[in-house]
Amino acid sequence: RRCGLLGFTWSSTMAAGDDAEVNKQIAHMVAFIEQEAKEKVEEINVKAEEDFNIEKGRLVQQEKLKIIAQYERKEKQVEVERKIQNSNSLNQARLRTLERQDALIKAIFEETASQLSKIGHDKEKAKKIYEGLITESLLALLEEKVDLKTRKSDLDIVKSVVAPAVNAAKAQTKLNISVNVVEDSFLPEDCCGGVELMSANGKIKISNTLQNRLGAATNELLPAIRHMLFGASSSRTFFD
Repeated sequence: RRCGLLGFTWSSTMAAGDDAEVNKQIAHMVAFIEQEAKEKVEEINVKAEEDFNIEKGRLVQQEKLKIIAQYERKEKQVEVERKIQNSNSLNQARLRTLERQDALIKAIFEETASQLSKIGHDKEKAKKIYEGLITESLLALLEEKVDLKTRKSDLDIVKSVVAPAVNAAKAQTKLNISVNVVEDSFLPEDCCGGVELMSANGKIKISNTLQNRLGAATNELLPAIRHMLFGASSSRTFFD
């Protein structure tokens, strides 16, 4: 009898001995297939482990980069906030310094105004000042008929120097100038003194009070006074 299943033949007389050989071959084939299956399973497991480790490494690196990026963003944010806080603190310190400086300068000019308001106490000095103020105002006004006002406390001094002031202005302008000293209306006492001249028609007025002159001097001399008191300003970018 011939059988092609396993690639060999046998006769009925050999069947008993051949069955053992066939079973042996079958067992060998089963063991081979099982070994192949085990090796394939192991190969699949190894490949799966490798893929898992690669993916795990990729995810770990990705998360690590995210954490680093978040840390860098927070670090930059903290640095920006620190710079803003330092800038605000510096600005507040500068403002406090400027406020103290302005208070000191204000006190200086207030004291100056107080001293100017007492100018009438020294009659001779006051006469020279008022004569100069009136002459200066007449030369600026260039009018022949002029009304003049002053403080009530300075009225006598002004009246005593009007004539020489008018003569000085006449000599320079060749105008026939006459000045009317107003005695029923006066400048406020807190103007520190001085005079106010107005043309007879009321269209032109010159206010030459000591308070106005102090204000003009303040604007002109303030940078020099600041420099003298506080030194050069580091924030100043131009100079007159």
